[in-house]
Amino acid sequence: MPTTQRTIGFFVYDGVQLLDVCGPLEIFGEAAKRGAPYRMRMFSPTGADVISSAGVRLCVDSAASDAPPLDTVVIAGSEKLVADHRSMVDLASAIQPLAAGARRVASVCTGAFLLAALGMLDGQRATTHWRHAAQLQSRFPAVAVEPDAIFVKSGHIFTSAGVSAGLDLALALVEEDHGPDLARDIARELVVFMQRPGGQSQFSVRTGVPAARTPVIRTILDRIILEPAADHRADALARQAHMSERHVRRLFNSELGMTPGNYVEQVRLERARALLEAGSSVTSAAARSGLGSDETLRRVFAGTYGTTPSEYRQRFATTVRAVRSGSRSS
Repeated sequence: MPTTQRTIGFFVYDGVQLLDVCGPLEIFGEAAKRGAPYRMRMFSPTGADVISSAGVRLCVDSAASDAPPLDTVVIAGSEKLVADHRSMVDLASAIQPLAAGARRVASVCTGAFLLAALGMLDGQRATTHWRHAAQLQSRFPAVAVEPDAIFVKSGHIFTSAGVSAGLDLALALVEEDHGPDLARDIARELVVFMQRPGGQSQFSVRTGVPAARTPVIRTILDRIILEPAADHRADALARQAHMSERHVRRLFNSELGMTPGNYVEQVRLERARALLEAGSSVTSAAARSGLGSDETLRRVFAGTYGTTPSEYRQRFATTVRAVRSGSRSS
């Protein structure tokens, strides 16, 4: 293992998301316990201690402008970066001296907004929390935002999705420095994924469908949501709405930007997902949601979330089952 010390600098500020800092910090700390030559330091805009989003005070080593040469800079996120443009601009300018000479720069969650404000993501691929990906793309059109990625490497810049994705990112940085064996040991110790399956779309609630303007379409949508397993083929919807199938298709396309079949499948997938989270079997979720067969549910799940219904159910079903099964085996 290399003996040259690598200083990892964390940029923090009032309102910073605590887990965005502590998650990667713990990964590098575990690596250091195993002989990796990491030294962690915290820097704020003024050198003063900061209060995190959870109300916990974080002790700071110095102002960002006084930082020594750094191997890696980790920029944590905060909701304030999305809501307060002036604050984002001020914090971005404070980061510049940290990032300028670092071998690599990484952001967690909305920390990507700070890198984008500096122009460091122009022409680069990047990601952020799924809830804010569209806004990052809108505010910084020169950035190639990948909303489903857990983390993205683009040159010497790494960006990651929300909060716990900072763990995935830090493990990837350790692996890049010291190989997969060390990263795997740390993942086992902390009981986290070495590489989690699927993208972050599996964590999001798919609310991207625009609101319908026409009362008759709103009525159709309400009926689909109320009974997703019912017959919602385009001809059936047309009969219920007392209009032609062609007109129904035209309204769906103009108001929702999708076909009736696409919308129905999305609603059924949402219902199946909720059923899986509640503990239903894959077969039951497929039948009750209207998707029909296990095979159809698996196909739609894989295409949308990049994982299987069974894997999703294991990760997102109620924790009561996990606690009970753990107590039986102990």
